[in-house]
Amino acid sequence: MSTHSYGLRIEEIFENIGRLMPLLLIGDESEAMINRYLSRGRVFAGIVDNTEISVCVVTSEPGGYIEIKNLAVAPHMRRQGIGRAMLAHIESLYRDNDIYLGTGETPSTLRFYMSCGYSYSHRIENFFTDNYDSPIIEEGVRLKDMIYLKKSHLD
Repeated sequence: MSTHSYGLRIEEIFENIGRLMPLLLIGDESEAMINRYLSRGRVFAGIVDNTEISVCVVTSEPGGYIEIKNLAVAPHMRRQGIGRAMLAHIESLYRDNDIYLGTGETPSTLRFYMSCGYSYSHRIENFFTDNYDSPIIEEGVRLKDMIYLKKSHLD
């Protein structure tokens, strides 16, 4: 568990993870996709005033790297450093591992991750169009490719 000065407490969640589905669906619009990684991931919740307001799911991947599969903050709690604190918590747990995360080409999301020290790694073409039943549109951008960003433990 980690506690931050502005009242955010970060805890790993082991039971009743389904209660976090509304938050998880902010970070990934498909419950079917979430269920593909949820059972093999570690789930962390950001808690303020005993209310879960953010979530992060990380998986250990073959090759020794970590992947952030889902990071979401409740809309009314955004732009308060919570996403950044969640990333910092994961990075401290996995300080000896490279960390990857995949996201769409949403400008504000890419700017956020890059401001946290992540840099472009690679892309998977047509990921969103091939794996999601409905188009995903964020900030007026229809998501097509998955953009992978990386933060090396050597950075």
